[in-house]
Amino acid sequence: MKPQAMELVEGYRGGDLSPVEATRAALEAIEKYDEQVNAFVLVDAEGALAAAKESEARWHTGEPLGPGDGVPTSIKDALWTRGWPTLRGSTLIDETQPWDEDAPCVARLRETGAVILGKTTTPEYSWKGVTDSSRYGVTGNPWDASKTSGGSSGGSATAVGLGMGAWSVGTDGGGSVRIPAAFTGTVALKPTYGLIPLFPPSAFGTLSHAGPMTRTVRDNAALLDVISGFDARDWSALPTPARSFLDGLDDGVAGLRVAYSPNLGFVDNDPEVDALVRTAVEVLAEAGAEVTEVDPGFSDPVEAFNVLWFSGAAKVLQAYGDAVDDRVDPGLRRTAAAGAAYTASDYLDATAVRMELGLLMGWFHQRYDVLVTPTLPLTAFPVGQDVPDGWFSPEWTSWTPYTYAFNLTQQPALSVPCGLTSAGLPVGLQVVGPRHGDALVLRVGQAYQAITDWHLRTPTLEV
Repeated sequence: MKPQAMELVEGYRGGDLSPVEATRAALEAIEKYDEQVNAFVLVDAEGALAAAKESEARWHTGEPLGPGDGVPTSIKDALWTRGWPTLRGSTLIDETQPWDEDAPCVARLRETGAVILGKTTTPEYSWKGVTDSSRYGVTGNPWDASKTSGGSSGGSATAVGLGMGAWSVGTDGGGSVRIPAAFTGTVALKPTYGLIPLFPPSAFGTLSHAGPMTRTVRDNAALLDVISGFDARDWSALPTPARSFLDGLDDGVAGLRVAYSPNLGFVDNDPEVDALVRTAVEVLAEAGAEVTEVDPGFSDPVEAFNVLWFSGAAKVLQAYGDAVDDRVDPGLRRTAAAGAAYTASDYLDATAVRMELGLLMGWFHQRYDVLVTPTLPLTAFPVGQDVPDGWFSPEWTSWTPYTYAFNLTQQPALSVPCGLTSAGLPVGLQVVGPRHGDALVLRVGQAYQAITDWHLRTPTLEV
């Protein structure tokens, strides 16, 4: 197990570790594993080592720029990164245009002195729950490269899973940090909407969040500290948090009211997923949580989500006109065509469903502090396909029923690894909190990781 971000920072502070050593180790991991898993679209080894040397000098003088100074980090290729193209897995974007502005989270990472290694893979315009594109190919899983990493932040999850940097930042419009976290045995948070500002705004509107991706909950909280906070470029950005997300992280779950929903009332799970998640919930109960098995009481909101999501896909392709058919992922083209057929009334009806769901969950969290569910009902399936073999639907939302509801409601939702199946594939536990309850879901995840060691297991490709 490679050192995690907070271990690195403590090592830098004490002089036992160097940002240069950590960066070289991350670059060596990229060189060793990336040919098998295809997690990166761009790696700047020279620039990363130069940044690491500057960080090392700051630590030697006791003047680090911030709490992430020297931490090797990657960025999903959906977020603007100054000096590098942001191509979003698409052949439609002009690579030669000026790239002179950072997304808010990237700017915050530079300000803290993080070492940015490069950019990670995404499906075209982050439209689906697996990571492959005609521009960059397929991204494999750290536990089995023939299996998908999930998506759309699959490159970031695979990168942190294999030690190709301790931190990464992804985006999540319907599960896109949590899906790959569950499939790869890593940790990801979709925070309360607006906590991490976005610029430029997403075509998928207020469904889309940015989120920290790490190997541990503690690292996740530390990265959230760095990348959250007000940025005037995002009209919906929340105020900068008044305290660190590390504060109170170790307060445990004793007395917390935990609602456990094994299937939300409408999902069929793989039996091994069922068993591992139930065991994880028992761990929380043994740690003092007051666990009640109860469904939140909503029906599957997939149709409303699809109206909003498919409309966003239509908007993405609209800018390129009609002559893009042979240059676009066929699934994205199909989704965009469906989205273009929706009316304004359809969109408003879907928004009304969203508001009703938000109201229901607001009342639910008056009775329960958090809701826990599986992150996904299944484990990773083969790369290069949008759905499992023999699946009943071509839509990625058909196998992600636990994630997209909480993009509709904009609640924080955390995925932590909670076991391995008999085939050696990871399973995720999702912890959902009320809006603005980000510190609470991190606290529950940390309590679980303090007792278990699934987050410390070594991916198969490292063996």
